[in-house]
Parts: sequence; structure tokens; C-alpha cells
Amino acid sequence: METPSGEHRPGAVAVVGATGRQGAAVTRHLLGGGWRVRALTRDPSGLGARALQRLGAEVRRADSEDIGSLRPALAGVHGLFTVQNPMTSGLEAEVRQGRNVAQAAADAGVSHVVYGAAGVGQESTGVGSWDTKVVVAQRFRELGLPLTVLRPMAFMELMTDRGYYPAISVWHVMPRLMGESRPVGWLAVDDLGAIAARMFADPGRWVGQDLGLVADVRSIEECRGIWREVTGRAPRGVPMPTLLFERFVGTDLTTMWRWLRTEQFSMSTTRTREILPGALTVRQWLERTRGRRSADHQR
Repeated sequence: METPSGEHRPGAVAVVGATGRQGAAVTRHLLGGGWRVRALTRDPSGLGARALQRLGAEVRRADSEDIGSLRPALAGVHGLFTVQNPMTSGLEAEVRQGRNVAQAAADAGVSHVVYGAAGVGQESTGVGSWDTKVVVAQRFRELGLPLTVLRPMAFMELMTDRGYYPAISVWHVMPRLMGESRPVGWLAVDDLGAIAARMFADPGRWVGQDLGLVADVRSIEECRGIWREVTGRAPRGVPMPTLLFERFVGTDLTTMWRWLRTEQFSMSTTRTREILPGALTVRQWLERTRGRRSADHQR
């Protein structure tokens, strides 16, 4: 397959979790880059799946808990983007699902896997949703699959997306445990999609790489200030005791924020901007998000 510019695409890319935040962004950018995309989802009739189908994706049913559904869904594809969500399935299920995807990809002879991970790339941080991703990535390597690991630190959507409980977690519990002035490495979900698509376009450069992705480094305190300047008001906050927050969402996030308070690791933006020079800063992302919402309200 050739793109409109004449660039050859060697085959289809399957996206596991295609209707989620990351998967949908990756699917959109792959389609925009001339790839054929096989969007894998447990519910092909859902709104998200139908939206991707309208964009040109081939939607297939597959469940990461069921390797029998993954094998035919991955048959014949060139590439694979995969991400698992421990917030909905739990940590043990995340590892189990990741291993199922790895085995099905190996059985299908996939030529390039891009894994949407997280964390700092270290083993045994004590942060469950980071440590599980090290385990899953290792399984892909054990099976001999050509692998690129993408590790965004914090998505900018944490500040606005209702699914992340921003009024409680980002503006209240997170800074209390991590520190208001502690630097955070941020990346927009859409930019993650653009970066993943670029990995598939140049596998010779990116196979074997483990990439921490950061487009902007800002503390929660700085993000509050940018929010006020862009929107003209302070972000809404809902005070909640840490123990009560943990009753709703578990202890993984609070463990993560306590770890981030003191540990040292790279948050360089250099590699991210090398891959995607136009990756958005927090201010640019917030201005764009606010402009999009204003336009939606006017329709």
C-alpha cells in the first residue's frame, strides 16, 4: 500500500484497545498517515468503534482476556499497537491480558509491536501500574518480537477529563502527596498517537527503543497558574481525604504520587521533540482544548 505521497506501507496495523483514549488517538494518526488499521475492541457495535469505522478503520471484535479471539484478529497484520488499562481490569488482569496479546502477536508473526506503557522504566518501583508494564514488555522481548516501548509520564487530559476525576485527584490529592511544586512531565494523548504512528513509519530507527515521552515539564502549581491565565478562573477543586480517595480508586495512584515526591529520574523533553517537534506544551494544549469546547458550545 502507498500513501498519497508515494510512501509504501507494508500492511495493516492492529490497535488493541482502539476505542480507549490512547488507542483512538493512535488509530486516527495511523489512518491519517495512510495505514490500513484493524481496530480491535470488545464491542464493535459501540459508539467509539462506529466512529473509528467511519474514519476508515476495519473494526474487529477481540478480547485481551481471550487469546482465541486475538489470534484471528491479529492474523496477517504487519504492526501492532497495544495498551491495557489496569484501572478497569486490575493489575493481575493487565499482566494476563498483556501476555495474551504478546503470545497472539508472536503466533501471528507481527513485524513490529509498539507498546503503550507508563512509568520510568525501572523495575520494582512499588507502583503497581508501572511494575506490571515492565513485566508485559519483558514478555514481548522473550518471545522475540521487535518492540518499541512508549512511556508517557502524565497525560495533560488528567486536568480536564472527567474519567480521571481531575477536580479531586489532580488539583487536590495529587499535589498534597507529591508536592505542589514538584515537576511533572506532561504529554497530550493526541501527541502520543502521533508519536506511535511515527514509530511504525520508521521501524529501523525505533525497534528496541524504550522511550520516556515528555513534551512539557510543569508543577501542579504552575499548571494552576496557566489554567487561570487561559480560562480566567482557578481550576475547580474538591477536597477529599486521602483514605476516602483510596476507597474509591485504590492505592496505586497514591503510591505513585508519594514515589514521585522524592525520586529522581529523567524528564527531558529532547527525545519527544526530536520525534514530534510540534508536541504541545501545557499552555498550548489548554488553549486548544478551551477553543475546541467553545466551538462545540456554539454549534
